Amino acid sequence: MTKRTKKAWTKWRKLISEQARSGLDVTTFCRERGLWRPYFFVWEERLRESAAAKFLEVQVTEPAPSEPGDSHIEVRLQNGRSLMVGLGFDAEHVRALLAVVESAE
Repeated sequence: MTKRTKKAWTKWRKLISEQARSGLDVTTFCRERGLWRPYFFVWEERLRESAAAKFLEVQVTEPAPSEPGDSHIEVRLQNGRSLMVGLGFDAEHVRALLAVVESAE
């Protein structure tokens, strides 16, 4: 995900959250902020789809010996590939990586 794309997702996540808390209808909210109403609905749908619950099988294994403070998660995909992430990982970045890895043959 590019920096520009990440910025757009963050912006729209914030705007949609603000509208929900504002008590204003979408038309009024968009008019007051100079937003194009159809964009609001497109982004609202994108965010809803990205937040949809997706359940995966999780298997807990015995942790390998590691250095103190060294903690990571290994995600094993059905295609046999795996992805390891450390503490403080960016969830959006991991989602983008998983989409690429899962689509690669």
